[in-house]
Amino acid sequence: MSENKTLFQAFKETSFKTNGHGNRNAGVLKEAFEHVPSELESDMYGSGKVIEDFQTKMADMLGKEASVFFPSGTMAQQIALRIWCDEKGTKKVAYHPLSHLEIHEEDGLKELHGIEAVLLADKDRIITLEDVQEMEDEAAAILLELPQREIGGQLPDFGTLQSISDHCRDKGIFLHLDGARLLEVLPYYQKTAAEICALFDSVYISVYKGIGGIAGAVLAGDEAFIKKSKVWKRRHGGDLISLYPYIISADHYLDQRAGKMEKYYRNAREFAQFYNNCTRVVTRPEVPVSNMFHVHYDAAADSLEEILIEVYEKTGVGLSGYLRETSDSSCYYEVSIGDLYDTIPKEDLEEAFQLLNDRLKQM
Repeated sequence: MSENKTLFQAFKETSFKTNGHGNRNAGVLKEAFEHVPSELESDMYGSGKVIEDFQTKMADMLGKEASVFFPSGTMAQQIALRIWCDEKGTKKVAYHPLSHLEIHEEDGLKELHGIEAVLLADKDRIITLEDVQEMEDEAAAILLELPQREIGGQLPDFGTLQSISDHCRDKGIFLHLDGARLLEVLPYYQKTAAEICALFDSVYISVYKGIGGIAGAVLAGDEAFIKKSKVWKRRHGGDLISLYPYIISADHYLDQRAGKMEKYYRNAREFAQFYNNCTRVVTRPEVPVSNMFHVHYDAAADSLEEILIEVYEKTGVGLSGYLRETSDSSCYYEVSIGDLYDTIPKEDLEEAFQLLNDRLKQM
């Protein structure tokens, strides 16, 4: 093993990486624009054929009356919840304790909109119907994230989703979908995007996570909701003079990858078995319900880093470029399967896991 090499450096130098679609570099944009005519006009401040056609396409796919493209999902979701709070006259919304809004946005919902969060469920499990029924605070809206990323991409069954949706409509509570990875859960549910979105009043979907575009998000709902969201988008500074590089890349990779989600899902299930066959390793969930899962090690991060670097250097297979400590003697990382997985020769993958297992047994 090379001295003083970090895990990230060793990972970058591997020939085969198991996660995602590939490097996020200028090639992503160049490929998307390869067949775009030079005379294509850009959008301007949220208007123009290139953005309007894409918004119509996304609304149709999601089964909603209209949609609007946002430069970020953070902006889109805060605006969605602000609209529902204004509609109800209640400055409270409910979501999971590990929601993106709660742990990654520097209290943006509270500081920008004066909205308080009601946290549902324990942080290590998904929200259930009982959590919603037993909610003591009056909330204008409930946000459900599918899949729940921070706990390994876990999902409720479709019956639970239907029951929560029915309850919210009975009680006059708006239901918003954090569907950043919506397409990735369709193989598990065996439903279309429109069938899932029918349970929700508003929907957000990322165009760069599983889809692999450069950046951006889409917010969808009925015409009145989207009209209000466009006003808030302008207030947030989201109407850049042009967004077409994001839109063209999103459209290109949506067409390229939307039909591959079933393959990514099957590959994730196969990949998780490699991990679960190793000592000191367990995936969460044990059997993935989308293309993502978490890998938990019963090993200290510094000791595991040495082992992983050795695996990478001897086999050329990179599993992760980082480790997150959960205790002095345990750590984990996230796996998200995309196009790269099928590029790895199976014998190389098997060799990597054989070496990983051997080294873990020696700890």
